[in-house]
Amino acid sequence: MMIEVRDLDVVFASGKQENHVVKEVSFKVARGETLGIVGESGCGKSTLLRCLAGMERGWSGEIALAGRVVSKTRSREDLKCAQMVFQDPYGSLHPRHRIGTALAEPLKAMNHVDIWQKVDKALRQVGLPAGFANRFPHELSGGQRQRVAIARSLILSPPILLLDEPTSALDVSIQAEILNLLADQRDERGLTYVLVSHDLAVIAHMCDRVLIMKDGRFVDELTKADLQTGVTHHAYARELFGASFI
Repeated sequence: MMIEVRDLDVVFASGKQENHVVKEVSFKVARGETLGIVGESGCGKSTLLRCLAGMERGWSGEIALAGRVVSKTRSREDLKCAQMVFQDPYGSLHPRHRIGTALAEPLKAMNHVDIWQKVDKALRQVGLPAGFANRFPHELSGGQRQRVAIARSLILSPPILLLDEPTSALDVSIQAEILNLLADQRDERGLTYVLVSHDLAVIAHMCDRVLIMKDGRFVDELTKADLQTGVTHHAYARELFGASFI
């Protein structure tokens, strides 16, 4: 298994202010699989991704990535294992840093050599000219910025990519391009994805399996065939399907 999560709990604050965001969640993701997680805003989806990425430390339970149990404080090797693509491609890129600087940053942090050759290669791999390294984020379209964000997440060659609503901030015409890029990268590199989305059409297009999340817990699990035929096993999942875009 590439990802194994057991009894994951996340609680923010305490006492009267306590917010139990993720509640004893357990799941596994096989190598090369794309797992979707669907649910309403605030149900705990993004918090779960942040725990996997090492960005959220206020959790209890057990997380294993690529067969190795990780702690709340990650080593360099742990951080290289799972990288994240965020919802807003503009907000996730520093507005005053050139694209090349943004892509070089993780390479420098991991003490890589031949950094600028790797930056050029990373841009070409996501369908952008190497010359984009000299541009600023505001000079790129939303789709181009998200391609840069994907290039940055892949530049350290992680086996796991965590995708938090990667197309929701984009025009519909651009969404398919980004999804196809992600699918191509997954197939070429043998990547494992966890994809969070509100859009069940995106989930159905990309995912081998989907977990339905409500109030911090998984209440249903659907196969790709279930997604394509609209089969559900829980009332909340049926409600989501009824209100969705599939």
